[in-house]
Formats: sequence, C-alpha cells, structure tokens
Amino acid sequence: MSLTTVATQKEGQKVPSVNFIMHNNDNWATRSTTDIFDNKTVVVFSLPGAFTPTCSSSHLPRYNELASVFKSNGVDEIVCLSVNDTFVMNAWAADQEAENVTLIPDGNGEFTAGMGLLVDKKELGFGKRSWRYSMLVKNGIIEKMFIEPNKPGDPFEVSDADTMLNYINPNAKAPDDIIVFSKAGCPHCAKAKSALAEQGLSYEEIVVGKDIKLKGLRAASGEVTVPQVFINGEHIGDSEQLINYLAK
Repeated sequence: MSLTTVATQKEGQKVPSVNFIMHNNDNWATRSTTDIFDNKTVVVFSLPGAFTPTCSSSHLPRYNELASVFKSNGVDEIVCLSVNDTFVMNAWAADQEAENVTLIPDGNGEFTAGMGLLVDKKELGFGKRSWRYSMLVKNGIIEKMFIEPNKPGDPFEVSDADTMLNYINPNAKAPDDIIVFSKAGCPHCAKAKSALAEQGLSYEEIVVGKDIKLKGLRAASGEVTVPQVFINGEHIGDSEQLINYLAK
C-alpha cells in the first residue's frame, strides 16, 4: 500500500493521541494532542527534518509569512511537526525566527507513526522520519490532508502553505511581497517604512552595508540611493514614489 493511499484514509478520523515531550525555559514539559487540537481549527504541516534545505527555505517560512491570513480565515494555530528532539526544534525555531508557527518535536515518532507516515530515511543517515504532508484539523478531526506523492527523494508539491490556504478560502489574498532597501540612520528610509506601517503593510528590510553591498542594490534596482522599494517584484522607487503609489 502506498503512502498516499494510507494517508488519504485518515481524512474524517481523529488525530493520534500523543504527548509531545518539550523543553522550554529550562523546564521539561509535555503538550498533548488534546491541548493542541480540541475545540480549535489547526493547520499542521510535517516535514523530514529541522534545518534541512526545503524545510528551512520554503516550507516553514511561507507558513510563517501567511499566518495572519490563515488566522483571518478561522485558523487558531499553525503547527510544524518533525521527528526531531525538542532541543533541535528549539534551535531551529530561534534560527528561523518563525514566531507565528508552533514547532512541535515528535521525538519518538509516535504521532507520525499513528498517522501512517513514518518512513525510513536511513540512506541519508536520518533514520525514521516523517513523510512531508499538511492537514487541516477541526476539533481533533482531520478534515483535509495534502500528502506529497510517493516518489523517491523529498517531493514538495502539495503540502505548501499556499495550497492549504487555497483549500480553506480560494479567494483569500496573500500579503504583498514588499522589500525595502535601506541604510542605518536614513531619514527617507524611515519615512518609507512609516508609510508602509500606516497602511498595515509588512515588509522585509535589506540594509545596505550590512545585508547587501552597494553593488547589490545597484544590480537590483539600477539605483545607488536609498530607500528603494519593491512590491510584488515591481520596482516602486524611493520614499516619495512609494507614497504616491500607496495613494493610488
């Protein structure tokens, strides 16, 4: 029986009953599946391992980025689960700055085994890990699952945040991708960031001289002055051009 066939059978079923062992603030604790799922709508995405390339570059960051949109569409919590110990998951959470996602260590693989998605990745030296998938759980019952196809390697085709959001609400609008190139102490940069904040728009700031060199700014924008603002890949320009754009 393939992974996909097994996993599809979990829709309409209750999530496995497990206590997750965690270490926070120098104290050991447990968090039960009852605490996570009862009387709540929860999005879960599970992946092969913390700090691994796809998990760190795409899977976790996008769920973190879309967390406010999920919340506005009725999701109470977003949970990232991996067959790693609590110290690895804590370190990964700090490294990723994924403040909008709850990282849960399934250290013994009990929950993943209960889902029928514990796989052997010994050829990579990983041992038993989770197959990549996502699911929507309402009051402990699995409503929908997106399970990656049973292919060699680590496919990442359907368990992404955008696919889940589209299932929950096909009309939901993802936030604009906004990048602000700035310099420390630049008053025009502060003006641009304030204009975005007034509109409730979040952005990623790239500081010239710290995160990127001047030639990087020139290569991206064709300019050597800051700020330079991009929205959804479109070069908007400096603070005055941004204010005019937002006014429209």
